[in-house]
Amino acid sequence: MNIPSLQGKVSDEEWQLRVDLAAAYRLVALYGWSDLVFTHISARIPGPEHHFLINPYGLMFDEITASSLVKVDQACNKLSDSPFPVNPAGFTIHSCIHAARDDAGCVLHTHSRAGVAVSAQKCGVLPISQQSTFVLSSLGYHGYEGVALREDEQPRLQADLGMNNYLMLRNHGLLTVGKSIPDAFLSMYIFENTCRIQIDAQAGGELVTVDPRILDGMAQVMKTATAGLGANLAWPALLRKVERNDPGYKS
Repeated sequence: MNIPSLQGKVSDEEWQLRVDLAAAYRLVALYGWSDLVFTHISARIPGPEHHFLINPYGLMFDEITASSLVKVDQACNKLSDSPFPVNPAGFTIHSCIHAARDDAGCVLHTHSRAGVAVSAQKCGVLPISQQSTFVLSSLGYHGYEGVALREDEQPRLQADLGMNNYLMLRNHGLLTVGKSIPDAFLSMYIFENTCRIQIDAQAGGELVTVDPRILDGMAQVMKTATAGLGANLAWPALLRKVERNDPGYKS
């Protein structure tokens, strides 16, 4: 696709956000978490206007570029000239989370096989891996109410997420909230692997659970494990991975 570049036509801050968000979409595709053209990653553009970037509806995640991302308002109305449609129904979940959480710079939602599988298990996430300890320290659950199209579901979504960074959408998939795109992506990487490990472990013998006392203070543990950098420790390496695969995401 020949998409005119927006570099130099938007602020430097917005352009960097576009590059990072396009990279996140490519990484979701690379790791096999995408669901054709469905699901979304939204990122808030800094400022008081509550404007967001979201994927053009109909493009595969490995096709998305910095310039093809669409700028929308809180109601998912397009704010810039774009040849691509957006999916207001898909923004139902994202918009209410951004509205309720001032710290939500990025909201990432997936329908991965392992994520949906665990979301359908009555037990939810089990404390059986190191990865699960990070998730369980900040996890909410939201019951399935059908395809998320109705605005009346939004208050319940907000309440079930609360101030957690992980949300399991029952019978539906996974969602993470981050102050930044790298934060939301790293959280999803941990969430996805937690679910994959659980499904694999359940196919084996008797499970050994983690002492619940270990769940205390996991935020400090993460800070220590990442040398105080959080997701920014891994993000430059992830960008290099995307660059090696296809540097066109930055166009």
